[in-house]
Amino acid sequence: MKRPPPDLPALRAVANEVRQTILRTIAKAGSGHPGGSLSMVELLIGLYWYKLRHDPRRPEWPDRDLFLLSKGHGCPALYTVLAAQGYFPKEELMTLRRYPTRLQGHPERNSVPGVEIASGSLGQGLSMANGIALADRLDGRRRRIFCLMGDGEIQEGQVWEAAMTAHHHKLDAVCAIIDANQLQQNGPVKEIQDIEPLAEKWRAFGWHAIEIDGHDIARVVKAYDEAETVKGTPQVIVARTVKGKGVSFMELNPAWHGVAPKPDELDKALKELDAATR
Repeated sequence: MKRPPPDLPALRAVANEVRQTILRTIAKAGSGHPGGSLSMVELLIGLYWYKLRHDPRRPEWPDRDLFLLSKGHGCPALYTVLAAQGYFPKEELMTLRRYPTRLQGHPERNSVPGVEIASGSLGQGLSMANGIALADRLDGRRRRIFCLMGDGEIQEGQVWEAAMTAHHHKLDAVCAIIDANQLQQNGPVKEIQDIEPLAEKWRAFGWHAIEIDGHDIARVVKAYDEAETVKGTPQVIVARTVKGKGVSFMELNPAWHGVAPKPDELDKALKELDAATR
């Protein structure tokens, strides 16, 4: 499918707006996961504003591409993007984690439109992507399935079982995205259980691996384009990112894995993001 070239400056401005909204919703809730939500912003924007075939007016459109958020704690970013795309009212974002909201702390399939799977228990998303791709093959349906995982998440053995399965069945409809933001809940990934070299590992499992700066929107959309051309094998995009991206006191600070900013911290963070757009 031929798409017009993306408006990169406009997408960068969207990324800044999305980051600000993520922080506002988590601060309002008083809980949530800012670090891993901020690191995945450009990866979502490259999908929802450019690559993904989707229609907010028809969220159950049978031929839509699917985005599966395996690292479910990053759902503030997904909710923000879905609302910006028109899947549900933006005003609802401020109900995040506030009962009886539809916007739970980890996404649920039958909550708001656009959420494709329930996730939160890490390591399961890629297996789901494989199952959908195999079912689509039987049904004669041609669509793409994107699955975003965290770098700490892929310490899970189920991920590598799924990687072998996807290669064995030649599931070229599956594109994994690794938000390699360098930190997990309790510290640096490389100190807790080193998973490097990432791209080489996935290639050894038979995948087509692409390694990029996950905050460079031009590289992100180029990687999605490259992945779409690959036939006969699954693809993985290893996106090198920064946990807490855009906020100096959150960046690469494991303390911000699952803590909401207080009012003064929110104000400081928003001012930093505002300054970055000037």
